[in-house]
Amino acid sequence: MTLTRRSLTLALAATPLATPAFAQAPLSPADKALVDRAVAYLEGLSEAKARFVQTDGRGRSTTGQLFMKRPGKARFAYDAPSGLLVVSDGGVVSVQDTRLKTFDQYPLGVTPLSLFLAKTIRLDKGVTISRVARMADGFAITARDGKKETAGTITLSFTDTPLALAGWTVTDAQNRPTRVQLQGLERTTGLDRSLFVLKDPRPKNPGRGKV
Repeated sequence: MTLTRRSLTLALAATPLATPAFAQAPLSPADKALVDRAVAYLEGLSEAKARFVQTDGRGRSTTGQLFMKRPGKARFAYDAPSGLLVVSDGGVVSVQDTRLKTFDQYPLGVTPLSLFLAKTIRLDKGVTISRVARMADGFAITARDGKKETAGTITLSFTDTPLALAGWTVTDAQNRPTRVQLQGLERTTGLDRSLFVLKDPRPKNPGRGKV
Protein backbone atom coordinates (compact mmCIF):
# COMPACT_ATOMS: atom_id res chain seq x y z
CA MET A 1 0.00 0.00 0.00
CA THR A 2 1.17 3.51 -0.62
CA LEU A 3 2.46 5.81 2.08
CA THR A 4 0.48 8.90 3.02
CA ARG A 5 2.24 12.27 3.24
CA ARG A 6 1.14 12.49 6.86
CA SER A 7 2.82 9.23 7.86
CA LEU A 8 5.97 10.33 6.03
CA THR A 9 5.98 13.55 8.06
CA LEU A 10 5.69 11.54 11.28
CA ALA A 11 8.65 9.40 10.31
CA LEU A 12 11.07 12.05 9.08
CA ALA A 13 9.87 15.50 10.16
CA ALA A 14 8.93 16.43 13.70
CA THR A 15 5.71 18.22 14.67
CA PRO A 16 5.37 21.41 16.76
CA LEU A 17 5.61 20.87 20.49
CA ALA A 18 2.22 20.46 22.14
CA THR A 19 3.22 19.19 25.59
CA PRO A 20 6.08 19.97 28.02
CA ALA A 21 9.23 17.88 27.71
CA PHE A 22 10.05 15.50 30.55
CA ALA A 23 13.04 16.07 32.79
CA GLN A 24 15.99 13.76 32.24
CA ALA A 25 16.03 10.98 34.83
CA PRO A 26 19.47 9.70 35.81
CA LEU A 27 20.49 6.66 33.80
CA SER A 28 21.67 3.55 35.57
CA PRO A 29 25.28 2.52 34.85
CA ALA A 30 23.99 -0.38 32.71
CA ASP A 31 21.69 1.88 30.70
CA LYS A 32 24.41 4.47 30.22
CA ALA A 33 26.75 1.76 28.97
CA LEU A 34 24.22 0.80 26.27
CA VAL A 35 23.72 4.44 25.28
CA ASP A 36 27.48 4.97 25.04
CA ARG A 37 27.78 1.81 22.94
CA ALA A 38 25.05 3.02 20.57
CA VAL A 39 26.70 6.45 20.21
CA ALA A 40 30.10 4.94 19.44
CA TYR A 41 28.54 2.67 16.81
CA LEU A 42 26.58 5.47 15.13
CA GLU A 43 29.58 7.80 15.02
CA GLY A 44 31.57 5.02 13.34
CA LEU A 45 28.88 4.44 10.71
CA SER A 46 30.20 6.87 8.11
CA GLU A 47 28.56 5.42 4.97
CA ALA A 48 25.90 2.72 4.70
CA LYS A 49 23.02 1.42 2.62
CA ALA A 50 19.99 -0.75 3.34
CA ARG A 51 16.50 -1.66 2.26
CA PHE A 52 13.75 -0.30 4.48
CA VAL A 53 10.11 -0.96 5.32
CA GLN A 54 8.08 1.96 6.67
CA THR A 55 4.78 1.26 8.44
CA ASP A 56 2.33 3.85 9.70
CA GLY A 57 -0.07 3.64 12.65
CA ARG A 58 -2.77 2.04 10.49
CA GLY A 59 -0.49 -0.77 9.40
CA ARG A 60 0.07 0.59 5.89
CA SER A 61 3.56 -0.12 4.61
CA THR A 62 5.88 0.91 1.83
CA THR A 63 9.43 -0.10 0.95
CA GLY A 64 12.51 1.51 -0.51
CA GLN A 65 16.28 1.94 -0.53
CA LEU A 66 18.25 3.98 1.99
CA PHE A 67 21.68 5.51 1.45
CA MET A 68 23.36 7.47 4.24
CA LYS A 69 26.61 9.35 4.57
CA ARG A 70 27.41 10.98 7.86
CA PRO A 71 27.44 13.72 8.76
CA GLY A 72 24.05 14.91 7.66
CA LYS A 73 23.36 13.13 4.38
CA ALA A 74 20.69 10.52 3.60
CA ARG A 75 18.51 9.41 0.71
CA PHE A 76 15.22 7.48 1.02
CA ALA A 77 14.17 6.29 -2.44
CA TYR A 78 10.66 4.85 -2.05
CA ASP A 79 9.60 2.04 -4.35
CA ALA A 80 6.84 2.54 -6.93
CA PRO A 81 4.02 3.36 -6.87
CA SER A 82 4.75 5.65 -3.90
CA GLY A 83 6.31 8.49 -5.90
CA LEU A 84 8.23 9.73 -2.86
CA LEU A 85 11.89 10.70 -2.63
CA VAL A 86 13.42 12.10 0.57
CA VAL A 87 16.93 13.56 0.57
CA SER A 88 18.97 15.22 3.31
CA ASP A 89 21.88 17.28 1.96
CA GLY A 90 23.37 17.96 5.38
CA GLY A 91 21.29 21.01 6.21
CA VAL A 92 17.86 20.57 4.66
CA VAL A 93 15.57 17.55 4.23
CA SER A 94 13.74 17.75 0.87
CA VAL A 95 10.61 15.71 0.18
CA GLN A 96 9.51 15.24 -3.42
CA ASP A 97 6.22 13.57 -4.34
CA THR A 98 6.04 12.97 -8.09
CA ARG A 99 2.45 11.72 -7.88
CA LEU A 100 1.15 14.84 -6.14
CA LYS A 101 3.71 17.10 -7.85
CA THR A 102 4.76 18.62 -4.53
CA PHE A 103 8.12 19.57 -3.07
CA ASP A 104 8.64 20.41 0.63
CA GLN A 105 11.70 21.15 2.75
CA TYR A 106 12.44 20.95 6.49
CA PRO A 107 15.57 21.93 8.45
CA LEU A 108 17.48 18.74 9.24
CA GLY A 109 17.79 19.82 12.87
CA VAL A 110 14.04 19.51 13.52
CA THR A 111 13.70 16.00 12.09
CA PRO A 112 14.44 12.63 13.74
CA LEU A 113 17.19 12.07 11.16
CA SER A 114 19.41 14.59 12.96
CA LEU A 115 19.61 12.26 15.96
CA PHE A 116 21.88 9.82 14.13
CA LEU A 117 23.19 11.87 11.20
CA ALA A 118 24.89 14.57 13.30
CA LYS A 119 28.67 14.91 13.07
CA THR A 120 28.93 14.50 16.83
CA ILE A 121 26.13 12.42 18.31
CA ARG A 122 25.21 13.57 21.81
CA LEU A 123 22.43 11.73 23.58
CA ASP A 124 23.30 13.53 26.82
CA LYS A 125 22.64 17.09 25.58
CA GLY A 126 19.55 18.48 23.85
CA VAL A 127 17.87 15.06 24.11
CA THR A 128 15.92 13.55 27.00
CA ILE A 129 16.27 9.76 27.21
CA SER A 130 13.06 8.37 28.67
CA ARG A 131 13.76 4.64 28.35
CA VAL A 132 16.46 2.09 27.62
CA ALA A 133 14.89 -1.30 26.93
CA ARG A 134 16.58 -4.67 26.56
CA MET A 135 15.27 -7.32 24.18
CA ALA A 136 16.26 -10.87 23.37
CA ASP A 137 18.22 -9.83 20.29
CA GLY A 138 19.22 -6.26 21.15
CA PHE A 139 18.12 -3.06 22.81
CA ALA A 140 16.21 0.16 22.16
CA ILE A 141 16.70 3.76 23.26
CA THR A 142 13.70 6.10 23.48
CA ALA A 143 14.34 9.84 23.45
CA ARG A 144 12.49 13.14 23.10
CA ASP A 145 13.58 16.66 22.26
CA GLY A 146 15.08 18.21 25.38
CA LYS A 147 14.92 21.70 23.86
CA LYS A 148 11.09 21.63 23.79
CA GLU A 149 10.96 22.40 20.06
CA THR A 150 9.30 19.18 18.90
CA ALA A 151 6.72 16.80 20.33
CA GLY A 152 6.57 13.02 20.54
CA THR A 153 9.42 10.54 20.86
CA ILE A 154 11.83 8.55 18.73
CA THR A 155 12.97 5.04 19.60
CA LEU A 156 16.20 3.80 18.01
CA SER A 157 16.44 0.01 17.84
CA PHE A 158 19.70 -1.94 17.67
CA THR A 159 20.59 -5.59 17.18
CA ASP A 160 23.16 -6.90 19.63
CA THR A 161 25.23 -9.48 17.75
CA PRO A 162 26.50 -7.91 15.64
CA LEU A 163 25.75 -4.41 16.87
CA ALA A 164 23.74 -2.63 14.14
CA LEU A 165 21.01 -0.05 13.73
CA ALA A 166 17.80 -2.01 13.10
CA GLY A 167 15.46 0.95 12.63
CA TRP A 168 13.47 3.56 14.50
CA THR A 169 9.92 4.39 15.56
CA VAL A 170 8.59 7.95 15.71
CA THR A 171 5.57 8.47 17.99
CA ASP A 172 3.79 11.81 17.75
CA ALA A 173 2.12 13.85 20.52
CA GLN A 174 -1.13 11.91 19.96
CA ASN A 175 0.71 8.59 20.49
CA ARG A 176 0.55 7.60 16.80
CA PRO A 177 3.60 5.57 15.74
CA THR A 178 5.40 5.31 12.41
CA ARG A 179 8.04 2.61 12.19
CA VAL A 180 11.03 2.31 9.87
CA GLN A 181 12.72 -1.11 9.78
CA LEU A 182 16.11 -1.51 8.10
CA GLN A 183 16.94 -4.69 6.22
CA GLY A 184 20.45 -5.78 5.27
CA LEU A 185 22.19 -2.64 6.55
CA GLU A 186 25.79 -2.71 5.35
CA ARG A 187 28.72 -0.35 5.51
CA THR A 188 29.95 0.97 2.20
CA THR A 189 32.29 3.57 0.72
CA GLY A 190 32.35 5.94 -2.22
CA LEU A 191 28.67 6.84 -2.39
CA ASP A 192 28.08 9.34 -5.20
CA ARG A 193 27.51 12.93 -4.07
CA SER A 194 24.56 13.22 -6.44
CA LEU A 195 22.59 10.81 -4.25
CA PHE A 196 22.29 13.58 -1.65
CA VAL A 197 21.22 16.41 -3.94
CA LEU A 198 17.54 17.06 -4.63
CA LYS A 199 16.47 20.26 -6.35
CA ASP A 200 12.95 21.59 -6.63
CA PRO A 201 11.77 20.36 -10.07
CA ARG A 202 8.87 22.81 -10.28
CA PRO A 203 9.13 25.80 -12.66
CA LYS A 204 10.23 29.02 -10.98
CA ASN A 205 7.63 31.78 -11.57
CA PRO A 206 6.93 30.76 -15.18
CA GLY A 207 4.90 33.89 -15.82
CA ARG A 208 7.49 36.39 -14.60
CA GLY A 209 8.95 38.67 -17.26
CA LYS A 210 5.99 38.41 -19.63
CA VAL A 211 4.10 41.51 -20.75
